[in-house]
Amino acid sequence: MSLIEQAAKRLEELRRSVASEPVDSPASQDVAKDIDKVRPDRLPTPEALIREINARDADSAPADPAHVAKHSDPAALRHEGDAAAAGIPARLEINLARLKEQGFITPDEPQSLIADEFRVLKRPLLRNALGQAGTRVRNGNLVLVTSALQGEGKTFTAANLAISIAMEFDNTVLLVDGDVAHPALPELLGIPKAPGLLDLLLREDLDIGDTVRQTNIEKLSILPAGTRHRRATELLASEKMALLLRELASRVPDRIIIFDSPPLLATTEARVLATQMGQVVMVVAADATSQHAVRQALATIENCEVVLMMLNKSAKTDVGTYYGY
Repeated sequence: MSLIEQAAKRLEELRRSVASEPVDSPASQDVAKDIDKVRPDRLPTPEALIREINARDADSAPADPAHVAKHSDPAALRHEGDAAAAGIPARLEINLARLKEQGFITPDEPQSLIADEFRVLKRPLLRNALGQAGTRVRNGNLVLVTSALQGEGKTFTAANLAISIAMEFDNTVLLVDGDVAHPALPELLGIPKAPGLLDLLLREDLDIGDTVRQTNIEKLSILPAGTRHRRATELLASEKMALLLRELASRVPDRIIIFDSPPLLATTEARVLATQMGQVVMVVAADATSQHAVRQALATIENCEVVLMMLNKSAKTDVGTYYGY
């Protein structure tokens, strides 16, 4: 028991003794003397005791200013508590062996057919984003990956594109799960669901730093979809979303932001997102998606400045032939 607790307990016992005795009784006078011995002005105050204890701790271990600042900030404590309660690690560990088994790019094996195919895909995107083609595309570092229908491989493409860009020497990448109704990245990458994009639009106590998670792939971070909401389309079309995108686009100059979005013909969220992107990658499944569906999907994003088409699930590739694989 601490000194403060002992003193408080003793005072309470003495007060009860006084209350049970007549005021002029000898026992009451004796107790009063005892109380006088433990009067606050004759004892160290709780604050003084705390200062003494803190001083002893400071002598035994030097204080870490960053640690003190972090744990004296109520907002930081709240966010840390929320994350800990949800079992969300500060750094996400992507299962690279599992990704490799599923045919994804992994940093430990940069020379592969899939890696070379995505090198071809990312190069024009980087040129547009960085102005290497002569004119920098407005918001060119905001890249939406979408498709006409489900099952065409947009999430596969978004994840591989993000990993490929993370392997660049001069760029970092943020992968955003924009498929807010049916987020696929948590299961695909083996990471827990966590507060993310929609929570940033709904909660005033969150900022980007609270939701973006670093990963074990150097230069790759992830912003999850967040908590589902029945008015997701309106949230994504809001002024707050526009402000968030501007902050994401300008916060880190060398960062490319890849959005995995829903299919264009299945929901309205993808169309809303597309209007705010600098570049759109349209994934089309070979020998599966009809020309009619592709035309319909392209008509929904006809106002987008840069739209690149990617043929996925093709049985043949010119890249493999060129590199001799």
